[in-house]
Parts: sequence; C-alpha cells; structure tokens
Amino acid sequence: MTFSQSVIICFRKFATFSGRASRSEYWWFFLFCMLGGFVASFTETTLNTAFRDPDEPRILSNAFNIVTLVPSLAVGWRRMHDTGRSGLYLLYPLIVTIGIGVFLNISLGIGDAVGAAPEVGAISALILIPAALVFLISPLLVLWWLTRPTEPGTNQYGPTPTEVTT
Repeated sequence: MTFSQSVIICFRKFATFSGRASRSEYWWFFLFCMLGGFVASFTETTLNTAFRDPDEPRILSNAFNIVTLVPSLAVGWRRMHDTGRSGLYLLYPLIVTIGIGVFLNISLGIGDAVGAAPEVGAISALILIPAALVFLISPLLVLWWLTRPTEPGTNQYGPTPTEVTT
C-alpha cells in the first residue's frame, strides 16, 4: 500500500471501527498525521509571527487535529484487530491514566478526611509506584502491538486486509 492509498482509505473509512488494517495502512496514515500536523503548526506559527501576535490561538493546527482524530482512532482500532486484539487495547494508556487520576483524587480525599494520616500516604505510595510503572510501560506496549505482523488468515475481525477489496 502506498502513502496516498493509505490516506484515501483511512478517510473513506473514517469512522469504520470494524475490520482490519494492514501495518502499511496504519503507519502511512500515522506519517500523514505527523507531517500534516507539523506543516499546519509551522504555517500557523509563521503567519501568526508575521501578521499577528505569535500567541494567538492555533486554529489551523487544531482543525487538522480534530479532522484526523476519528480516522486515526479508527485505523488504530482496525490495526489492533489485524493483530488479533480488541481495538480497546489501543486505549490502554488512556484507561491507565484515568485510573491513576481517579485513585489520586480518592486517596487525597480520604487523606483530607482523616487529617492526612501517614498510613493513607504510605498505602497510596505503595499503590502508585506500580501504577506509575504501568503508566510508563503501557504506551510502549501499545506501540509494540501496533508493530506486530498481520495475523495470517481470517480472524474473528475479518479477512486479512490484502484479501479485502477497497
């Protein structure tokens, strides 16, 4: 699959979370998003510096990011399917972050309620240390899953992407 084919397919299937996406489809679209975001940000910074305040809101780059958000999630979801995993695994780092945030809010609330007892702080630290390790490892794990080869043959998410006509 070429760069342009990948971008076209990802925008055609912008909200398709079923099926599978090949590695090349995912990584070409990822490159498109990175390059597009860089170009939009650079253009906007240059124009804002030349004609207005450089700290003006970033309308162009924000618009690009919003336009590519759902297609990026969809192609990542389908890529996870291609490796034989549920698309929810793509959200693993986000789920870990939310869990740590909720735990911190609860533990700080309990600490305030009991007058900041040292036991609450110690227990929280014991829980937060492994949670921090999971927080650091989870994006790397998702990246590793995204780089895995295609699961050969038809899996529970459909036929291999090369067998499907677009």
